[in-house]
Amino acid sequence: MTQSETITIDRMTGVVNSKLRILALDMATVSGWAYAENGKLIGSGTVTFDVRRGESPGMRFLRFRQWLCETWLPVLSRQPLDLVVYEQAHHRGGPATACGVGLTTTLLTWCAEHGVEHMPCHTATLKKHAADTGHASKEQMIDAALRRWGVIPFDDNEADALCLASWALDGFPQPESKKRKAKVTSKG
Repeated sequence: MTQSETITIDRMTGVVNSKLRILALDMATVSGWAYAENGKLIGSGTVTFDVRRGESPGMRFLRFRQWLCETWLPVLSRQPLDLVVYEQAHHRGGPATACGVGLTTTLLTWCAEHGVEHMPCHTATLKKHAADTGHASKEQMIDAALRRWGVIPFDDNEADALCLASWALDGFPQPESKKRKAKVTSKG
């Protein structure tokens, strides 16, 4: 995508420019991915970034970077990748947070190096879009991916990536915020 081009959303349908090439990632030790081009799913799957016994935890991020380069640079050499959407890492502490933040940092660096736009999606937003509830179970997300794409995901990681691709193609819809009702008290 050139600097003069932008990601456009049809205001009537809410659909993103269907000519975009979108990579959707659910990043974790077992990461789900989905690639859509011209509004159609081209491929999806999972990839594992384990740390072997005795290795530095940083090896996970090097393996992720290597996967990005080996898998997606050939795509970039044929035609630009317009957008990477990814599920936001949660900051709950511990190894899962370190993994999520490290993978996100690696992805954002890779996107910057290759001129690829990126956009995060909050987990609750993704679940609300895919399954009509911000607290959807793994099974509900798998069902949502199957309904949308006609593909049986290998696991919930691939399902989340498929749902992320759908979210992007549907124009990044945001759930309506719940308005707090003012509590009226009377002194009597």
